Amino acid sequence: MVPTKRRKSNKPAGFGGLVRDTHNILRRYVTSDSHIAIGLSGGVDSVVLLDILAKLSGEMRFKLSAVHVNHGISKNAAEWSHFCCRLCAVYGIPVVVSYVKVTQETGVSLEAAAREKRYQVFNRLRAEGMNAVDYLVLAQHRDDQAETLLLQLLRGAGVRGLSAMPLRRKQTAGIAPQILRPLLDVPRDSIEIYAEQRQLQWMHDESNDSTLFSRNFLRHRIFPLLREKYPGYAQALQRTSRHMAEASELLDELAEQDARLCVVSGRVTIAGLRELSMLRAKNLLRYVLWQRGIQPPSAIRLEEILRQLRSANSDTHLHVTFGTHEIRTYQGHVYIQAITRPSIKDSQQEWKGESTLRLRDWDGLIHFKRIQGQGLSLAKLMQAPVFIRVRQGGEHYKPDCNRPRRSLKNLLQEASIPPWSRYTLPLLFCGEKLVWVPGIGIDCEFQAAPQEMGIAPEWRAE
Repeated sequence: MVPTKRRKSNKPAGFGGLVRDTHNILRRYVTSDSHIAIGLSGGVDSVVLLDILAKLSGEMRFKLSAVHVNHGISKNAAEWSHFCCRLCAVYGIPVVVSYVKVTQETGVSLEAAAREKRYQVFNRLRAEGMNAVDYLVLAQHRDDQAETLLLQLLRGAGVRGLSAMPLRRKQTAGIAPQILRPLLDVPRDSIEIYAEQRQLQWMHDESNDSTLFSRNFLRHRIFPLLREKYPGYAQALQRTSRHMAEASELLDELAEQDARLCVVSGRVTIAGLRELSMLRAKNLLRYVLWQRGIQPPSAIRLEEILRQLRSANSDTHLHVTFGTHEIRTYQGHVYIQAITRPSIKDSQQEWKGESTLRLRDWDGLIHFKRIQGQGLSLAKLMQAPVFIRVRQGGEHYKPDCNRPRRSLKNLLQEASIPPWSRYTLPLLFCGEKLVWVPGIGIDCEFQAAPQEMGIAPEWRAE
């Protein structure tokens, strides 16, 4: 496969307008100290966006880099990665290539599985050395928006799904860069004209020709028919998505109001859910799931889960699953989390001073922030190897210097740590000494003195 190159077009010049429009969007969010990473596939859309951003980075003085995700699905995947690396070298910008393995689960399309893996990479950009990326910029355009809206409609999506793709959105992980789509109002034809006029090269993904994929079926079969009867269909669908986005924002505002009544310490309360109508309770639960990046269950399943939650007592230990997540109740609170993994009793991982340590067996990460006079004493941590392990039973430690040494079992109970979490928490040991427990604190002996450098750990489950 060789890069595609179009001959210079005889159509009127218009690439200056595309650069200007992109500049107008970027200046709403991007400052001179911002770091932008472009999601570069090697296709015409992302290559055009890269060309535009390369022009604007000098004028607007933002830092520009690229990330390419190699899904390994196509036999030409390696060639696409090499092309993206060569292209970035020409523009003089750094590029990170991330290799993922896409596994197709029952009931999930290959497109959806690849997209999920891609966004997992995007979620981790800031945490994995992309030098504090502020925005991940994607090249999705007006025709992509029309395809997304129609696909969501055919899937029976709700208001949020019919909002399709926003110009800007936050990703689910708190440390992840925001996503920005500056070409969302630009038709595909304008992007192709720009590429012709600039005589750019790009790679052609052969899978885009197959109508076995839903999005391609719409693109090659349905939209040409719509264009004959409704030439402005893409603009009309774009307007519809904006109307749905406004409606979704109103529902979110209502959910935020209800959360003040129903959410305590970050968790929905059963008593609060009972105070709401069924419709508002559903809206709140959908909102909570969306905030955590969790795909909600079907409407029928969601109603059944809510019925069980609203009828539960404070001492009821409810446990229901949907997709890859589960809902449990404990002491009148609702816990929403990834399905509890089998015992990880033998798991152990060493910390060697990294600012972020991704825990393979815990599905999460620990951030270690250096801060004077707080957290764990760095000097004491250097005295022995530091490991993360799970509870084995019989551990004791002393988080309060004014109280005696106590059993971890009692401390977990007093902290209202749910029973199912007590043997899966990542515990920090220095040598054989337990020195930190998430949600409880640091052992008195290892607490940093006011004038010494400390390490403040923060556990984040994914």
